[in-house]
Amino acid sequence: MKKLFLLASALAFFRTAQAQDSTATAPSFSVSGYLEAYYNYDFNRPKTNTTPSFMYNFNRAGEVNLNLGFIKGAYSSDRVRANLALAVGTYMNANYAAEPGVLRNIYEANAGIKLAKKANLWLDAGIMSSHIGFESAIGKDNWTLTRSLVAENSPYFESGAKLNYTTDDGKLYLAALYLNGWQRIQRVDGNTTPAFGTQVTYKPSAAVTLNYSTFIGNDKPDSVRQMRYYHNLYGIFQVNPQWGITAGFDYGTEQKQKGSSSYNHWLVPVAIVRYSPSSKVNVALRGEYFQDEKGVIISTGSPAGFKTWGFSANLDYAVMQNVLWRIEARTLSGKDEIFTERSGSTSKNNTFVTTSLAVSF
Repeated sequence: MKKLFLLASALAFFRTAQAQDSTATAPSFSVSGYLEAYYNYDFNRPKTNTTPSFMYNFNRAGEVNLNLGFIKGAYSSDRVRANLALAVGTYMNANYAAEPGVLRNIYEANAGIKLAKKANLWLDAGIMSSHIGFESAIGKDNWTLTRSLVAENSPYFESGAKLNYTTDDGKLYLAALYLNGWQRIQRVDGNTTPAFGTQVTYKPSAAVTLNYSTFIGNDKPDSVRQMRYYHNLYGIFQVNPQWGITAGFDYGTEQKQKGSSSYNHWLVPVAIVRYSPSSKVNVALRGEYFQDEKGVIISTGSPAGFKTWGFSANLDYAVMQNVLWRIEARTLSGKDEIFTERSGSTSKNNTFVTTSLAVSF
């Protein structure tokens, strides 16, 4: 009830602002929502009914569940914008586990002000979607049903302030960010180190998107500070109305210990090819590799660390304009035996079949 009251209060505030702002040009307020239910079968049949710990979407196995459901209120005018979304689901449980209390259910909460009358220069602050990666938590917006390994193990959301600029023709987007940490709403206790990010997105045409994003910061208490440097590069190419290609490469480094000049590193290439035979049907194939030998992001305790290939194939069918059904087969193959089976033994492989139904309004 408290969460519903908070949402109702926020929506009332936005409506009041809309009514009182006589200087704004055509202010608008909208309410939207999203629900994605799923069933995920893990062939290793884990006793806990939970997929490996490095998977944060569709992570309950052998049961019908809700990955993400949210309701969102959005206000915009010529100089001001604001968004508030409250959410539930297994995605929220997994990704927001480190946050306290009601923060675990805040999918988005931010406000922005336009700094220049004749230029698209904005300052936004609050809880926002991550500036890293080509995938988001909203399944219908992604080419594949499940998220890639790089998306699952880099930030989905962030908290801080973002100064961003878009050219009048929409081809170039630039952003500089001050952040509370690596996928953090609340800063880690004992941490006073600010984190920073940048983003450059260039769209030379409607068929091509090129992006380079970075993160610099420490996500540990100051007493054990280890600086992290992360680079995210990807391109999206719509070759023709039927065929599209997304290719990305991420590379990260982190100090081995406080004050060290030596670094551990990890790298993640990924490629997705999508074929759309009609407006209602999409087919996508994905290949990916995640190498994290020292366990900076994914710790296994095995000799080779996390060195894993992944392949998937999915079929999407748009039942209606706002209803999407999907099914996907996915397999992961590690260099070491890092996947636990129901018997308690370990294996180099893990295979999943997942289906989902998403509704947006």
